[in-house]
Amino acid sequence: MGGFPNFFGVQRFGAVRPITHEVGKWIVKGDLERAVMTYAANPLPHEREDGQEARARLQKERDFEAALEYYPKIMTFERTMIGHLSRAPGDHAGAISTLPSNLQMMFVHAYQSFLFNRMLSERVRRGLPLDRPLVGDVVLPADRNGLPQHDSGVPVTSSNLDLVEKQVRQGRAFMSGVLFGTESVLAEGEMGEIERSIIEQEGLRKEDFMVPPLHMCSSKGTRRELLGVVKDLRYKAEEDSATFSFTLNKGCYATSLLREYLKKECLMDY
Repeated sequence: MGGFPNFFGVQRFGAVRPITHEVGKWIVKGDLERAVMTYAANPLPHEREDGQEARARLQKERDFEAALEYYPKIMTFERTMIGHLSRAPGDHAGAISTLPSNLQMMFVHAYQSFLFNRMLSERVRRGLPLDRPLVGDVVLPADRNGLPQHDSGVPVTSSNLDLVEKQVRQGRAFMSGVLFGTESVLAEGEMGEIERSIIEQEGLRKEDFMVPPLHMCSSKGTRRELLGVVKDLRYKAEEDSATFSFTLNKGCYATSLLREYLKKECLMDY
């Protein structure tokens, strides 16, 4: 196949607290209170004990002024949100706006990534190829450096199938899946069926990704290659360890490649 399924790695969603995509989900669905509570409260078993206790108490009491007294100082972003809500009760958009802009963007991007992973998983489950186009697929032409042009999708039709298949085989085009947003163009054929099915299951519309109270969280969407290309792969196996060396394109995850070799279970199920 010449590559590996190009899943977003778990660090995209949070290694210790894999909830970044859940916050993004509630943002695009307009439930900003739930987004705030998912991030600031919502205790999970893999985090430090004092953090779990603080989150559980806030989840139960919802007293933001009191929470400032007992939330661990190390939980800086949570304390920033809580501090805002202690001064402006009910202003959940304002609480999210206190966070760094890159973190605000990451919430929705992580949700888009989660949806992409689900779509890629379903394509794999159906036994559809990742390295060969089917009618209805959308491929991404390669630029002069051999990298996919994510915003220049080309629909695969019965009339251009042979040409596109040759381009993909020669590394001049890449199979793609959607990162759903306000300007997304979905595939047709079986991949289009997968994309639409998951979007419908989530109850999403394009306009959901336009978030007026939080402009940093709005996203027009794009497409992403389904197959991660591996270059310069070398490995050395020893008695109880292995060392890998390789090069990946920007945006591809080493953890996703290594997962294919190690067959290690992931904290998240797509």
